[in-house]
Amino acid sequence: MDNRVLVIGPNYFNYLKASASAFERCGYTVVTDAYDTPVHPYTTIMKWRYKFCNREKLQRQSIENYNRHLTELFNKVQPEIVFIMNGEIILPSTLDYFRRISKVAVWLYDSLDKLPGSKNHIDHVDAMCCFEQEDVSYYTKQGKPAYFLPQACDTDTYHPLNVDKDIDISFVGHIFYSPKRKETLNAVIEEFPNCKIVVYGLYQPWFKGFWKWLTRKHKDVYKNCMISADRVNELYNSSKVVLNIHQESQKQGANPRTFEIIGSGAYQVCDSNPYIEELFTDGEIGVYHNFDELFSLIRKGLTTNKSDTITKAREYVLANHSFDRRIEKVIEWLYSENKNS
Repeated sequence: MDNRVLVIGPNYFNYLKASASAFERCGYTVVTDAYDTPVHPYTTIMKWRYKFCNREKLQRQSIENYNRHLTELFNKVQPEIVFIMNGEIILPSTLDYFRRISKVAVWLYDSLDKLPGSKNHIDHVDAMCCFEQEDVSYYTKQGKPAYFLPQACDTDTYHPLNVDKDIDISFVGHIFYSPKRKETLNAVIEEFPNCKIVVYGLYQPWFKGFWKWLTRKHKDVYKNCMISADRVNELYNSSKVVLNIHQESQKQGANPRTFEIIGSGAYQVCDSNPYIEELFTDGEIGVYHNFDELFSLIRKGLTTNKSDTITKAREYVLANHSFDRRIEKVIEWLYSENKNS
C-alpha cells in the first residue's frame, strides 16, 4: 500500500494528468481513473439514452456502476492516498470504504453551487479542498474545517513557445451561460474593431437554438468551440493580450486560466476580486474593476513591451502556484495532526 496514490477525476483538460504527475514528483506511484459527466461513460449511445430516456434513472445506474468499478479498482491498488478532483458522482459510502485503510482528499475546482453532488463529501474525507474562498467560509460556518486551494499552473502544458504574436487579444472559456463574459467580450470587440480578436468557447451552441446559432454576431471572433489544452497554450503564446474573466459564481478565488496564462508567458488582463488583488500586488498582471480600466490595460498591453512584467509574473507562479506546490499542500494537510489549522 505504501507510496501508492489513486487519482480520480473528470475528463477535463489535463487536470487529472497534472495532479498525477505532481504526485509522481513527490515520490508516489500513481494510478489514475477518469470519469465522464453527466453520465459515465459518455459514449455516443449513452448520449442518445441521456437525451431521450429517463435521465434520473440513467444517472443513478451510471453512478452505481462507476462506484462499483472504483471499489474494485481500490481493492486492487490498495493505495495509501485517494485523491479526488470534484468527485460529484462518487457516493459517500464509497468514500467511507476508501477511508478504512487510506487517506482521502477531495479538491473542488469548481464552485459548490455547480457541484451539489460533492457538497456533503466533507463528512466522508480527511481533507476537503476548495478553489473558492466563499465555499471554505460556507463549511466554516457549519463548524467543518475545509482548506482553500486555488487551481494552479500545469507547467508540462503551459509554457513559452517561440512563435509570432500575430493575435492582438484572445480569450478561452465557456461563454453561453455567463452574461458577464458575453457583455465584457462584446464590449471589447466594439472598442477594438481593428484588432485581431480570437475567442474560443461555446458562445451560441446550435443545439440551444439553431436560428440564434445561424445569425450570431461576430462569427469571425467567436469560434464557438473548445480546444485542447495544448492548443490553448499555443493561442496564449500567439497573443499580445490574453483576457481572463471569472464566472459569476467565483467571487473570492482564481480560476485555472489565472495561472495558465502566466505559465504560457503571455500578458494577462484579469477582472478583480479580493483574492486576485491579494495574489498580485506588484503589477504582475493587469487587474481591472470597470470597462474603462479594462480598455486602458488592453491598450497598454498592445502598445507597450510587457516582457519584464511577464517574466516577473511567471517566476512568481512557477515558484508558488504550480500543481507540485498544490499537491505538496494536500499531502501536508492529510498528515497534519491538527485538522483545524
